[in-house]
Amino acid sequence: MSTTTPLASDSGDATTSSSSAKKSSGPIARVYDFLRSIPTIVVWLIVVVWSIPTLGLFVNSFRSRDGQRNTGWWKVRPSELTLDNYDQIFGARQGLGQSLLNSAAIAIPATIIPIAIAAFAAYGFAWVDFKGRKPLFIATVALLAIPLQVALIPLLQMFVGGARLTLPFLDKTITLIPDFDLAGTTTAVWLTHTGFAMPFAIFLLHNYISQLPKDLFEAARIDGAAHFTIFWRLVLPLSVPVLAAFAIFQFLWTWNDYLVANTMIGANASQQPTTILIANLAGDFGRNENILPAGAFVQAFVPIVVFFALQKYFVRGILAGAVKG
Repeated sequence: MSTTTPLASDSGDATTSSSSAKKSSGPIARVYDFLRSIPTIVVWLIVVVWSIPTLGLFVNSFRSRDGQRNTGWWKVRPSELTLDNYDQIFGARQGLGQSLLNSAAIAIPATIIPIAIAAFAAYGFAWVDFKGRKPLFIATVALLAIPLQVALIPLLQMFVGGARLTLPFLDKTITLIPDFDLAGTTTAVWLTHTGFAMPFAIFLLHNYISQLPKDLFEAARIDGAAHFTIFWRLVLPLSVPVLAAFAIFQFLWTWNDYLVANTMIGANASQQPTTILIANLAGDFGRNENILPAGAFVQAFVPIVVFFALQKYFVRGILAGAVKG
């Protein structure tokens, strides 16, 4: 009579299968399976529901004060529609056109400059072997923990009077940063956004660039390509999804920002972006509240266009560097 002894590998496979079964039956796995089972039509229904407030904002932007106060936007009649609200916000008194230019003067540099600098830095941290690379990268990522709010006033003081260091034992003051007189200008706003966007941009781009196949870089070096050539001809074309994803996030954040713009620009009406202007559109005691929907829709229209223009890169960029292979 012969007996069969299970092999160790069989035992290991059984253990692995048992472990996998336990993981697949856990709460996270059940939630994941439930989300996967949701029909696509339900997702689109959610999208439609979330779009209803935007539609209501758009309709109310063409209605008079009495129409907005008396009935809901879904009861609008074609005879009620008017362009008076848009005439007011784009008129000389309100100046929304100039504020749109101010918003663009903030959002465009604050989006392009961090991408340009962070892409170089991310490539250097990922593929250039230099002394102190890892500590410097850790220090850069650690800057993400600094709250924006605690640095606004010191930055404003620096924009007003520069930065100086007094050496008491030498009785001497050294000028670290001269006074550029940037307070009350859009330049101060996009410089602030650029500085605070840099750590996240470097972190996001590094995660993507570091996962590019090593064989590509080795082949480029064998062909005699320098680092700049590799970065320009190889890394940038392959990094378009993550660059576009960051561009969407940064543009939306800077375009819709109110806190930084209000702190740095203040009461300088000629430099105010749309967020500050719209906050003041209602006037004293809310007498002009009927023009707020028109201003808000104009403010939201540009980010909507940017998002849909780059949406094909959005998901790919968000998942960039999340997995290998």
